[in-house]
Amino acid sequence: MGELTDKAKGIANEIAGNAKQMQGEASNDPDRKAEGIGQELKGKAQQIKGSIKGALGDKV
Repeated sequence: MGELTDKAKGIANEIAGNAKQMQGEASNDPDRKAEGIGQELKGKAQQIKGSIKGALGDKV
């Protein structure tokens, strides 16, 4: 179960991060864009964590 939760949270963070990046670019706000990049990377890490949990049977 943890695998799916981590992957879902990861996808949500990637989507939110991408949106923040677009907002930052549109408003010429480099801090907002950087925040979006960070959130997108967090989402990718969560998805990797979910994949590892799936491979190891949620024992991570």
